[in-house]
Amino acid sequence: MSEIQCEIAANAGMIIQRVVLNSRPGKNGVPVAENFRLEQSTISDMIQVGQVRVRTMYLSVDPYMRCRMNEDTGSDYLLPWQLSEVADGGGIGVVEESKHDNLAKGDFVTSFNWPWQTVAILDGSLLQKLVPQLVNGRLSYFLGAAGITGLTALLGIKEKGHVTVGANQTMVVSGAAGACGSLAGQMNQNSHIILCGQISQYNKDVPYPPPLPPDIEKIQKERNITRERFLVLNYMDKQEASVLQLCQWIQEGKLKVRETVVEGLANIGAAFQSMMNGGNIGKQIVSVSK
Repeated sequence: MSEIQCEIAANAGMIIQRVVLNSRPGKNGVPVAENFRLEQSTISDMIQVGQVRVRTMYLSVDPYMRCRMNEDTGSDYLLPWQLSEVADGGGIGVVEESKHDNLAKGDFVTSFNWPWQTVAILDGSLLQKLVPQLVNGRLSYFLGAAGITGLTALLGIKEKGHVTVGANQTMVVSGAAGACGSLAGQMNQNSHIILCGQISQYNKDVPYPPPLPPDIEKIQKERNITRERFLVLNYMDKQEASVLQLCQWIQEGKLKVRETVVEGLANIGAAFQSMMNGGNIGKQIVSVSK
């Protein structure tokens, strides 16, 4: 092969599919599948030292992503998605090629910032290696019950739930069919409200947590009801031990896990729209490849 032919082959790269933000719903707008666009792209077929090439297996679709569809997310820990740029979120894949010392071909890995594309080249130091046996081989659980969703449910109750052993307390989960609520499982005197997401409010141009109507605020004060915001990112020092606990409960059958799985990267926009409309039971997952 001539030098020119080699250069052309190197520049051609690897053809992939990816999903980009096609348009913004706008403040107070309802997101639709058409806000996302599937397109063909290329990535280099060569990786650098410290990088890995991964094939995407599962992607997570979550309510918080609605905030990332706006130019201003309204949060200091979330960056907005950019128009015509690839979207990202929680993802799981398998290593196909590695130049990172701690990762090898065939390893399963995950990241909070996984690009919505079929194949990606990622910094190996930003990936977490997964052990499938911890979740009985159900890798997608690491995006849900054994991932950030499960952590939110577990740590939200432990850190903010004011649970007292033997106190015969009652817990009510307002979003019990959702990814977190289906795992977590109260308007009494001296009770506690834990705010860890309100999907019904995400399309509205209001601050988070949204203000209460005057009559509800009056009841809250009269009955000494606390209303605290919970952000799981503030408790990541407890992540490792908590994930192991969640995995143990899954293995023992004590934690019942529900998922709604949509097949194919092309359907991720429809999956997002359905999730925002309450179409999912448990964690909304998109299966990209096996």
